[in-house]
Amino acid sequence: MSDQHVLRALTIAGSDSGGGAGIQADVKTFQMLGVFGMSAITAVTAQNTLGVQGIYNLPAEFVRAQIDSVVVDMGVDAVKTGMLSQPAIIEAIVDAVKHYEIDKLVVDPVMVAKGGARLLVSHAETVLRELLLPIAYVVTPNIPEAEVLVGRPIRTVHEMREAAKRIEDLGAKRVVIKGGHLDGESAVDVIYDGTGFEELRATRIDTPNTHGTGCTFSAALTAWLARGATFFDAVNQAKGFINAAIEDAIQLGHGHGPTNHWAAIERENTSAKRYWGHA
Repeated sequence: MSDQHVLRALTIAGSDSGGGAGIQADVKTFQMLGVFGMSAITAVTAQNTLGVQGIYNLPAEFVRAQIDSVVVDMGVDAVKTGMLSQPAIIEAIVDAVKHYEIDKLVVDPVMVAKGGARLLVSHAETVLRELLLPIAYVVTPNIPEAEVLVGRPIRTVHEMREAAKRIEDLGAKRVVIKGGHLDGESAVDVIYDGTGFEELRATRIDTPNTHGTGCTFSAALTAWLARGATFFDAVNQAKGFINAAIEDAIQLGHGHGPTNHWAAIERENTSAKRYWGHA
């Protein structure tokens, strides 16, 4: 093997037994974007397209042990967090990020599953807000999550901008608020780097198969940061990746089907299309 540097990304998140979200979505996304994916599992879920049937949280000290194992031996270029259901788990991650001086930390503040199951206990919200956000390079909430973080409703793009400022005031260096929950023909994401705003608009895609969109977007963003992309370029690249994944979503299961993590490469590679059974 050559001496070339292997780009590495670590996801610290829950396991989705259905494969559409959580660490499974993250590692698939890392792989598609040419980054070696590693994981520290925070919880194991019994989950499918219909919802979450059960959650088993791992002890905080074991979450920390997984992080230590990966970082000490293999190193990381970027890290993302997903489902962090317990305060002790968040505290263990914060301690590890500080200890290893990890600067490219993407925080996806996962709170509720697509089917409505709560993935973050209420008393963990304060710990996430006060300890994890201040060390984040970028935070990627959807609108319901942003509403929890700022403690007020968000109904317009202007209010999304105000919320992004408030989240940045909590310590996060950069903020991406995903606008898919607002009404309208277009879905508008608000990007804030602490000094200026950008808005990304995309035609709303009418599909029930959106399981794992938040995980996939934040994982794509993490992968591009690991690859050395600038913040705005990483966001744009991640947006393109998730749009393709939603547009070519997979009809699988009887509920909210998963996004298509192969979509971007399928559009460029006819052999991949044949491999995955497409025309």
